Amino acid sequence: MKTEKRLLVFGLVGVMLMLVFSGCASKMRAPEAELDTPEHHVMNGMKLLKKGNVDDAEREFILAKELDLKFSGAYAGLGLVCGHRGDFEKAMENMKLAGNYADTKEEKADAYIGYIRLYTLGKSKIDEDWLEEAEDAFDDAVDLSPDSAAAYFYMGVAYKEAYEFSDAAMMFSKVLDLDTEYVADADAEFLVVQKIQRAMPGTMVGKKIALVKEITRGDIAALFIEELNLDALYEKRTAKTFDTSYKDPVKRFETEETVKLPPATDIADYVLKTDVDAVIAIGIHGLEPYPDHTFRPNEKITRANYAVMIEDILIKVTGDQKLATKFIGSESPFPDLRNDLHYFNAVMVCTTRGILQGDVGSGEFKPMGTISGADALLAIRTLKSQIEM
Repeated sequence: MKTEKRLLVFGLVGVMLMLVFSGCASKMRAPEAELDTPEHHVMNGMKLLKKGNVDDAEREFILAKELDLKFSGAYAGLGLVCGHRGDFEKAMENMKLAGNYADTKEEKADAYIGYIRLYTLGKSKIDEDWLEEAEDAFDDAVDLSPDSAAAYFYMGVAYKEAYEFSDAAMMFSKVLDLDTEYVADADAEFLVVQKIQRAMPGTMVGKKIALVKEITRGDIAALFIEELNLDALYEKRTAKTFDTSYKDPVKRFETEETVKLPPATDIADYVLKTDVDAVIAIGIHGLEPYPDHTFRPNEKITRANYAVMIEDILIKVTGDQKLATKFIGSESPFPDLRNDLHYFNAVMVCTTRGILQGDVGSGEFKPMGTISGADALLAIRTLKSQIEM
């Protein structure tokens, strides 16, 4: 395996690297408390890293290394810290040290799992064939520890990040079958992947946004154009209108001479500008530029916002104006949704058609909650199928 060969090669220079990385802690520190152990500090560091507390995690891994200069887990943790900071050269060096210091099969497997995580973090910044490298590391990890839930979980994350959703689902399913560690995390990831598979994004833009936890106005503009083909749909389904009224030549000239502000002044350098321009031209209620001529593409949308947009699309595409008032005065089925709210009708239009759903557990709609890329895509898939009917 490529990763295994790499560990063997770097074993030759391991002593030099060990001296470099232990320079600032050349003397071992004596434990100061019952739980002041390398194992405990590494465990805490991994928990903190999962929460995104990179600096605090680093402190824990350093404390572990001070107690044992050859503790494999400390270097694996420091490698992940460097990876989260984008220093992949130092990250890989630390992970090599983790492999060199690994004494047991479990420690060696953990080092290979560390490689999977680093390749997923760095992708092509580490290696153009990063997914293949991650697969090699995974093979080595499960050879050493066949029932390692961590290996299957993090390989699942790697496949998901590579948009290989079927392979990702298989990995997360394996974690659930093992039923030891990472069960809750794998269950959540498995649900997301299943939603993406059901939504079947047809473009790379759609696949990328599918992984976003909280989508923005710019994201949804791209999904409407790329996945729903809304611009073509509007042109096909909506009637064209022409202004045939008389225009005074002098006034027309004066108007044309007036310098107009663009509809949105904050999207000139925005990466999805073309899609945003397209939705502005269409004029989707809830996705228009603000009165100050800003679009605010990075502003997160709420579930209520999304319902308003979908309702407007349905009305314009189907021509059914009655949808705009269909549920006014109706009783709300959701405990957190009053029927006098301006978006109540839109929410009801979407939920009664199965385009959006409330929370199964609480029965709430959570109108002010954000919406994930996977949920947004699934709603678009349902909307598209209803429009095509």
